[in-house]
Amino acid sequence: MMDRKNLPKRGLLRLIADQSGAYMIEFALILPTFLMLMMGIFDVGVALYAKSVLAGSVEAAARASTLQANSLDQTAVDNSVRDAVGTVAGYATLSFNRTNYANFNEVNSPEAFTDRNDNGLRDAGECFEDTNNNGNWDTDRGANGQGGADDVVLYRVTMSYNRLFPLWRMLGQPQHNDITVSTVLRNQPFANQVDSTVVVC
Repeated sequence: MMDRKNLPKRGLLRLIADQSGAYMIEFALILPTFLMLMMGIFDVGVALYAKSVLAGSVEAAARASTLQANSLDQTAVDNSVRDAVGTVAGYATLSFNRTNYANFNEVNSPEAFTDRNDNGLRDAGECFEDTNNNGNWDTDRGANGQGGADDVVLYRVTMSYNRLFPLWRMLGQPQHNDITVSTVLRNQPFANQVDSTVVVC
């Protein structure tokens, strides 16, 4: 004779013991994490590869830009970097910057000044060496452009792009990314180096 009182209890136990379809729940829990991980790995991998291509092309372009033949027009040199990066990151935009100095030890260094009150800061009225001839005291003494013969050039290229996947936005990070590569080389000594430094008081 069937025990009607135990039927609900047996049905509940059978339902608890039934594991068919459990993989669907596990899959639904794991899939978002797995997709985010894969997007992150792919995005970082693309960025690293693009940066290595950018670095190699910048080194080659910087060597070419120091030659006398390219001293007047750097457009072809910059275009060679664009072409190289375009093969792996055609969606990116590139910006180029050249700053020239008289010597390697002057790269990214401030213009010299007379510190009358010995406070380590350049105050108004204190004389300074205007190496870039812009009439102002600068924390970077470099002048814009390729410079002339025997000048040292800081060649900087920035690659700007929006990341391929929305992962970073989901994590609260900016979707836009900039990668900057720079190198320092000296122009060929095809003429006498010109020193146009003036003292301004």
